[in-house]
Amino acid sequence: MNATLVLDFLSQLKLNNNREWFQANKKWYDDSKKEVENFVSGIITTISAIDPGLQTPPMKDCMFRIFRDVRFGADKSPYKTNFGAFIAHGGRKSSYPGYYFHFEPGESMLAGGVYQPQPDTLKLLRNEVYFHSTELKSIIEMPSFKKHFDRLGDFDKMKKAPKDFPADFQDIDLLKYRSYIVSRQIPDKIVISDSYQIEVLEMVKELQPFMAFLNRAISNG
Repeated sequence: MNATLVLDFLSQLKLNNNREWFQANKKWYDDSKKEVENFVSGIITTISAIDPGLQTPPMKDCMFRIFRDVRFGADKSPYKTNFGAFIAHGGRKSSYPGYYFHFEPGESMLAGGVYQPQPDTLKLLRNEVYFHSTELKSIIEMPSFKKHFDRLGDFDKMKKAPKDFPADFQDIDLLKYRSYIVSRQIPDKIVISDSYQIEVLEMVKELQPFMAFLNRAISNG
């Protein structure tokens, strides 16, 4: 992937987030989008060989559009300033755990897990955690895992114990999450380097026990 082309386009888009500039630079956008799509197509095949639960979803079902819905928000900027893809069984709208690749100058990252699931899916995940909290802790506390992902994302974590679970449960903290995800920011110098794919695949491999735990929770539901 020509990541320099992609990040340069996104940098300029951030400075010129309007339809006139976008239309004048449509070929730059098309070329950048194609670079990301080619990367996503290839990484889907590669990850599917590592994670059998993925089942090789079509690339088009995993990519997010760059066009923003400006109908309800105060921010009327017409375009996102990133390219993103959620690679999961069933694509970006799936309730299954997946891998999120995000390209944005200074903000690129790889994330894995289940983001803000529907209540029924969240209940399945919490049940799995409740009955197998020791297993989950052993996964996320492994040194090789923590090398890449230091903790579960707690941006939308509950302050109190969720309904239907005992507040005195020894690992109640693990039940307070509304999302079960981990993430790792990736510096631009890595994204544009030849080692980018090697590094993200190392992270993908370390994610496998975590992803299998989440997949089991949802599949058995």
